[in-house]
Amino acid sequence: MEPSIYEAAGGAETFHALAHAWHERVMADPVVNHAFSHGFHPRHGERLAAYWIEALGGPMEYSRQYGDESFVLRLHAGNGEHAEMDRRAVDCFEAALGDAQVPDDVRATLLAYFTWATAAKSAYPESPEDVPAGLRVPRWAWDGPVG
Repeated sequence: MEPSIYEAAGGAETFHALAHAWHERVMADPVVNHAFSHGFHPRHGERLAAYWIEALGGPMEYSRQYGDESFVLRLHAGNGEHAEMDRRAVDCFEAALGDAQVPDDVRATLLAYFTWATAAKSAYPESPEDVPAGLRVPRWAWDGPVG
């Protein structure tokens, strides 16, 4: 049986390092850091890592501890269109893959996931109230979205 992306990437330690590296890069980016200008949860990196871990085949700790996909989408909703910010966030992620020393053989898959997930987080530009209730954290496998 093929390992999950989570397992192939190196498990929780890798995703915590990746979340930290990505957060450092976006905070240094003059466009993307605007998304954090209102402040952010003090455990943002830990929560982000838990989200990625769950989405990529690891334990479902994000849903158990923090919330469902509706919660995540509402956090990102109501901010209007921001294609340039999204593109730069993806660029920061691509660079963070190297910073976190993510294995080369999973980098393209993780970049495809992050690009897809970033677009999904922008699906409700008008209002958080537009996000449906009860959405599950979407899962991603080697061939793309699951389910």
